[in-house]
Amino acid sequence: MYLAIGPPEIGLILLGIVILFGAKKLPGLARAMGSSVTQFKKGLKDDAANPQELEGGDGSDGAGASNGDSDEGSA
Repeated sequence: MYLAIGPPEIGLILLGIVILFGAKKLPGLARAMGSSVTQFKKGLKDDAANPQELEGGDGSDGAGASNGDSDEGSA
């Protein structure tokens, strides 16, 4: 048996989405998904333009940061 996705399977998936979310909410859901994809692509583009920020361009690696588990002040 082949595991190909054809038109009947896509139709069932779409029917399930309509049943799950309702026909009235689908346009808003599609708009939100499109906006999310746009923001994700914009973030990828910004990160590609500034690779030094991803590598810790300011020289700090967080090794000196305190996590609040200090013994100072405890009696």
